[in-house]
Amino acid sequence: MLVALILLFLVLPFVELALFLTVGSQIGVLPTIVLLVLVGVVGAWLSKREGVGVLRRLNAALNEGTLPTNELIDGGLILFAGALMVTPGFVTDIVGVLLLLPPTRAAVRAVLVKRFKQRIEQSVVVGGTAGFARTFGDGFTSDSGFSGFSGRRGFGGDVVDTTATDTTRRPRTDPSPELR
Repeated sequence: MLVALILLFLVLPFVELALFLTVGSQIGVLPTIVLLVLVGVVGAWLSKREGVGVLRRLNAALNEGTLPTNELIDGGLILFAGALMVTPGFVTDIVGVLLLLPPTRAAVRAVLVKRFKQRIEQSVVVGGTAGFARTFGDGFTSDSGFSGFSGRRGFGGDVVDTTATDTTRRPRTDPSPELR
């Protein structure tokens, strides 16, 4: 992940600048700027069209009572593509336009779903709360469950005492402002 961020924030701007200068020296500065604006306008139109289509499919899935997983992933990819289209540069525009095309988006979605499934399976194999703790921070231990939440506020303002053997709920007696 760190390598991807380094590439994204350090290398990509230099690649975009070099490509912009190369295209500008070949066709001229004004045509290069017009080309970038034209690709941005086409990308915005395509983003709107694909976004509306995804919203229709999302509503249809919800009306049928099914989980709209593909539609939610497509919506996220379209949002990401729109952000890439706003970023000036040829490489980001090309990647953004590719993500807006349904066949390319379906291929990326398949890779993402496979990756999500692998991460879920890994967290389950690691062990219930231990994998959860690694993902969401402290407060969880692998041997005693949710012991890190002892004495914290539960639902409805009650304090859940997880150190007690019967784990009963008792009304909050401490009116301190951080527990409200």
